[in-house]
Amino acid sequence: MMTSPSNGPGASADFDLTHYLAAKREVVNQTLEVMLGAPSAEDKLACAMKYSIMAGGKRLRPVLCLAAAETVGGNPYDALPTACALEMIHTYSLIHDDLPAMDDDQLRRGRPTCHVAFDEATAILAGDALLTLAFEQLAANANRRHVSAPKRLDIIRIVAAAAGCRGMIEGQMQDMTSEGGRLPMASLEKMHLLKTGALIRAAVKCGAILGNGSQTQIDRLDRYARSIGLAFQVTDDILNVEGDPALMGKAVGTDQHRSKTTYPALLGMAESKGLAQKLVSRALQALDIFDNRSEPLRAIAAYVVERKR
Repeated sequence: MMTSPSNGPGASADFDLTHYLAAKREVVNQTLEVMLGAPSAEDKLACAMKYSIMAGGKRLRPVLCLAAAETVGGNPYDALPTACALEMIHTYSLIHDDLPAMDDDQLRRGRPTCHVAFDEATAILAGDALLTLAFEQLAANANRRHVSAPKRLDIIRIVAAAAGCRGMIEGQMQDMTSEGGRLPMASLEKMHLLKTGALIRAAVKCGAILGNGSQTQIDRLDRYARSIGLAFQVTDDILNVEGDPALMGKAVGTDQHRSKTTYPALLGMAESKGLAQKLVSRALQALDIFDNRSEPLRAIAAYVVERKR
């Protein structure tokens, strides 16, 4: 279940974000179905991969990738393999985050987590397989004539850096090692720029590159993505305190239980909500050089902090 997002400040009242998100999610889901195929019941690994990636979800990263390509005047479907690869990487990270050795979560997207539905070893391998398949899909950009060899290499480099030991994985490591302590604000921001923000920035940047954006456009969209990446995490922290588990499809209160440093723990709830809105304002300012093709990104910025899951 998903609440209807508003268009938010800076977005045209005529723009229908609900319809836009549904249409883009449908395209992404159809493409993922083709990429993963229809595994037989005996193929436990493939079933676990598909169970996890087709469990629903916002598809925020692939939608941002497609929207960024549109914003710079490109064809969003030229970015579709990259968008789907990003979702595979995101799903792999969720499978591993949920493992007993990490967060030991039982529910994800309203259903048993991969290691609960299958087993721990299968979940580890399913995550590994999705990560590897993602890079196979990124390399498949070679089959698209509009994507030059330097662009293909640049996109693979950007995604690898965002997902790896200087990006998302390092952010996850910092998150784990900081449990039970109290991070200062600068360290908390740095951690979330890596854990959550790095892949969001990669999604937007890759979309802009595949849409043939200029360097100025790519830089502005990167500023936009940095702000909404942080806003997304601030909102996640808020929802972990006051969200509805039925809407979120997972438990709440887990951050406090694990003694994690969060924005509400450091700032309080009111200030955390104010920070999220400030980050949205910064994101919208970064889009001020673009025409109405940036309406989806404007509306998504507001949706990031208004969402209920």
